[in-house]
Amino acid sequence: MNTLIATVTKIDTIDNLNIVKFDFSGQTLSMMSLDLSDDIKIGTNVKLITKPTYIAIAKEFSGMLSYSNQLKAKIKELENGKLLSSVKLEIEEFVLESIITFESSKKMDLKVGDEVTAFIKASELSILKVL
Repeated sequence: MNTLIATVTKIDTIDNLNIVKFDFSGQTLSMMSLDLSDDIKIGTNVKLITKPTYIAIAKEFSGMLSYSNQLKAKIKELENGKLLSSVKLEIEEFVLESIITFESSKKMDLKVGDEVTAFIKASELSILKVL
């Protein structure tokens, strides 16, 4: 699992649906949540979590995409298997892992040191704990 330390910057709520914005190393993250805990307030530091299979990668990305979370990253480590590839992404002092198909890794010609964009849907990010 990937964990990120972030600060709550905004909370929009309608009925039980919440869109929470975070500052993560100077980049904005968004999370969609039902029934948000009362201890989540603006200014609260939290540990966020997402699965490696929830992180998509784009190389030389330009254009628009519905993914709320688009993080600039650098490939720190790349391990290609027969079917899957593990891509370690460096964002400031944090390292996130993305698991993609080997075919995608090969098609994008991914290499250590490449600048990429990591995508995480707002529904695939959650709060692990309040710090």
